[in-house]
Amino acid sequence: MKQEEIIEKAKNNKLTICVVGLGYVGLPLATSLAKHYKVVGYDIDEKRINELKNGIDRYGEVNKEKILNNNITYTSNEKEIKRCDVVIVGVPTPVDKMKNPFLKPLKEATKTIGKNMKKDTIVVYESTVWPGVVEDICVPILEKESKMKWKRDFNVGYSPERMNPGDKKHTLETIVKVVSGDEKWVADVLEIIYGKIVKAGIYKAPSIRVAEAAKVIENVQRDINIGLMNELAMLFNELGIDSKEVFDAAKTKWNFLPFEPGLVGGHCIPVDPYYLVHKAEEIGFHTHVILAGREVNETLPKFVAEKIVISLLKNKKIIPHVKILILGFTFKENVKDIRNTKVYDIYKYLKEFDIEEIDIYDPLANSDEVEDKYNIRMIEKIEEKYDCIIFAVKHKELIEEFDLDRIKEIAKDGALFVDIKRVFKKEEVQKKGLIYWGL
Repeated sequence: MKQEEIIEKAKNNKLTICVVGLGYVGLPLATSLAKHYKVVGYDIDEKRINELKNGIDRYGEVNKEKILNNNITYTSNEKEIKRCDVVIVGVPTPVDKMKNPFLKPLKEATKTIGKNMKKDTIVVYESTVWPGVVEDICVPILEKESKMKWKRDFNVGYSPERMNPGDKKHTLETIVKVVSGDEKWVADVLEIIYGKIVKAGIYKAPSIRVAEAAKVIENVQRDINIGLMNELAMLFNELGIDSKEVFDAAKTKWNFLPFEPGLVGGHCIPVDPYYLVHKAEEIGFHTHVILAGREVNETLPKFVAEKIVISLLKNKKIIPHVKILILGFTFKENVKDIRNTKVYDIYKYLKEFDIEEIDIYDPLANSDEVEDKYNIRMIEKIEEKYDCIIFAVKHKELIEEFDLDRIKEIAKDGALFVDIKRVFKKEEVQKKGLIYWGL
């Protein structure tokens, strides 16, 4: 297919697009593209495919009406890729237990595409990687599996995902989309395709490597900034100064960046810095700052758990016999995702003090999934009183369900209330006869 023909088909909504990987990134993208193009939604998880065929998104990000758009075909049959002009890859790029980049999902998806793509296909990657992965690692796999030649028989592009799960304001449509291609015309095609659904605008990066680097540093910068606030919060706690009062005062200056301390979990911020450092080490460049945020943010759950135990001891609680309630378990507010949740780390550290009774309540997290992954059975309703209540995740549902009167009802006399994200005012908590500790 000639370049001009592909561009015309993109303009006139005549392309068939395959989205590989139907998770937090892929499903919103597939359903948005389906407003304009024929879409094949491909995933190796047959259970996920069956759920989507019935209009069910287990993550709660996309509604049933959008999922059941007639323009989308959901499938786990890789042969369906053959009929697509553009293939967009949105599979996860995690790290292993040693914090090394784990590219197996990306490589396996690329192999599958290579075996099944037709001539003149454009393969677009959205997964977060270090600069050079698309052209140095993915392209050779595509060539080998397809037995076709790059830039003669197929092309590649990169358009990093910028999804923010649980955020109804910053969505696929409202965040500027970066696109790039191995040739200028490929970037032009992607500008047309994504331009149909992204109202915030399109930014054409000059190369795939530039786009890859831009994506990975977004989360590196955020990790470092949150790490700084966490370290300051821990320092002020040791100094006996209320960190929120410090930050509120500092925010009165126009150029103070209003980042907040808190748990940093999930599958993006805690992962992406390791990808960039991996590439730096590969070329012999020693980094000083990139992993600084990681070091601090990984220690925060232990710090919180230790402060909880110290506060309980100060208030004459017998540690092995205290009852603790944790409100919220997902990795961030207003999402169902429990991957790499740092609330589990707090739970784990508390268990190291031989605390036997720790209940977890989260209206969003799936109980079976939590039990399968973490061997914890969450409670479905609260029927006891607790020595310590930890407000760990500020879900909208939790804030609505647990005002201070409700918290007082489930708290024993002189109970400790731990407010990690500072949802409540310290003075109002103390008026209820509770002991307050906030990050």
